[in-house]
Amino acid sequence: FCDKYGLYRLADKRVKCKNCSKYYSLNKLKRELQILYYFYLELSARKTAKELNINYRLVHRNFMKFRKCILAYSEQQLKKMNGELELDESYFGGKRKGNRGRGANNKTIVFGILERNGSVYTKIVENVSAETLMEEIKNKTQKGSVFYTDGWRSYADLKQFGKHNIIKHNEDQFADGHNHINGIEGFWSYAKERFHKYHGINHANYPLYLKEMEFRFNHRNE
Repeated sequence: FCDKYGLYRLADKRVKCKNCSKYYSLNKLKRELQILYYFYLELSARKTAKELNINYRLVHRNFMKFRKCILAYSEQQLKKMNGELELDESYFGGKRKGNRGRGANNKTIVFGILERNGSVYTKIVENVSAETLMEEIKNKTQKGSVFYTDGWRSYADLKQFGKHNIIKHNEDQFADGHNHINGIEGFWSYAKERFHKYHGINHANYPLYLKEMEFRFNHRNE
């Protein structure tokens, strides 16, 4: 509650903070640490509730609390990316009739920037217009970086920010030595594979789940 560590141990097995006088149950703390451990293992809330034999709503509430902490942490750590950057967009959501890719309807559009040998940044966007994507690029990357994208027309003005390398997917070009976006595409696969276990995510909660995947990917070697 107050970031202080001095505690009194009470007779009823609770602890009391010497600084702010808040009470806390050690049994509750133990249970929440168990829930956190299962969250770390990437189990679903429903399976965690079954494994620990506790109420599903309690587990889900804690899982969402963890995701909100991750979101807040990610925003605090945010800085402009530089060096060699891979840019791409992807579409998340359940199966829908109609077109796939940029023509897909009723999907959540996610824009991503991957710093090679570094971290990934993601943002849910309303569309993939040049105005929308270039605004994100301007705010999140440093001028003079080297950019790698596919041939989508919204990236046409990237040369004003740095060197722009284009992978021509429409001509079946997917990797040419150092010229590729395999890193960011690998992240999309990483995130979507993990989203499958949820069997659908509330649209309003997508930013939280997305930041969780971003955090897990960025810290995957720790």
